[in-house]
Amino acid sequence: MATVNQLCLVLVIFLSIFSLSFFPTSSIIPKANVSLPIPSSQLVENLCNGKAIQNRRFCLKALSTPEVITAMDTTQLGTLIMKLGAANAKATLSVYNEIIKKPGSPQALKALNCCIEAYKYAILSFEMVSSELVEDPQTANYDVAVIGPEITNCEKELINVKVEAPRLLVGNRFMKYYVSMGYEITSTLELENPNEY
Repeated sequence: MATVNQLCLVLVIFLSIFSLSFFPTSSIIPKANVSLPIPSSQLVENLCNGKAIQNRRFCLKALSTPEVITAMDTTQLGTLIMKLGAANAKATLSVYNEIIKKPGSPQALKALNCCIEAYKYAILSFEMVSSELVEDPQTANYDVAVIGPEITNCEKELINVKVEAPRLLVGNRFMKYYVSMGYEITSTLELENPNEY
């Protein structure tokens, strides 16, 4: 059986909570002029609705990882997007390296080498952009934007020599999506932190 002290404690807690419910919340919670971080779901939603985004559904799915969910601001989200872009570029590069080992025409070999160089460039660019996000969003924006033409050139080379490799086409498409996400986030950062250059 409960002791009198335990019953009193429960009664005091209940009455405290009950009595507080009659006060307006503004008298309990002081108003502060502090901007709270935007929830990551809203950050992702805003990004994936951006003008530069080529595939909204891909964007939302790619940014549904636990790491992204913990992003507190645009800069953290940008850093994670660059990591995802670099990881995708590395995965696609490994497919190119696997395919280039198979016998093929000199023209196909040339096209594959062009793509390998484009993906090496993409990896370096995504990694470099991560470090530029805070200090120079304008340069970061440019550096991520120039990945796109490299991948487009790679695609044209593959099409011209009729290389049929669906995995490469998917990798190229995903890379373009990551570039568009990178461009959108760096554009957002550029607007949030305009340079005085």
